[in-house]
Amino acid sequence: MNPTLTKAAANLKRRAGATVHSLPAIWLMSDDNRLTDPATAAATLPRGAAVIFRHYAAPDRKALAMRLAGICRRRGLKLIIAGDWRLAAASGAAGLHLAEHAARRGPEAGARLWLKRKWLTLAAHGPVSLRRAGHFNAAAVLLSPVFTTASHPDLPPLGHVRVASMTRTTRTPVMALGGITARNIARLRHSGCAGIAGIGFALKAERK
Repeated sequence: MNPTLTKAAANLKRRAGATVHSLPAIWLMSDDNRLTDPATAAATLPRGAAVIFRHYAAPDRKALAMRLAGICRRRGLKLIIAGDWRLAAASGAAGLHLAEHAARRGPEAGARLWLKRKWLTLAAHGPVSLRRAGHFNAAAVLLSPVFTTASHPDLPPLGHVRVASMTRTTRTPVMALGGITARNIARLRHSGCAGIAGIGFALKAERK
């Protein structure tokens, strides 16, 4: 992984304060189309980083999750499973991630019991969903798109100024997601974000 991004993400976490000390500063998002082999990308992450396993459409999703879980354990990474708390429990994951549409309903009853000692992370694309993260006592919320993204180039980015304004409205740690590069991450320095999440910064590693 790019050392500039790694260092800048660590600085964001440091500025966010003691309340986020246990959370990763770097979150890798798996993706069915753009990041087909999350295991290879995970091998390039610094110790203590997190991997959010999505791959919702993969026919062998459970096998992929189990393989990734082994890699995460060996490398000291936190594995978060998206959308399926039972798979999260079976794989020994550190938590459950809910996309914005799923977060509207919140975790189902069984998930709430399992989450008592695990992390819940939520996706947010605006102020309403950001506030929802506090309602469900989420460990972190992934706010996007911060910058223009390759996956959704027509979606207007929030921009670092608006992100900073939104971050001040919540006590839930905010991870900046979307279009973050070594060139633009400096804009987030005073945003209040506690780390970064994304797909793009891992694509070069997958192609090697």
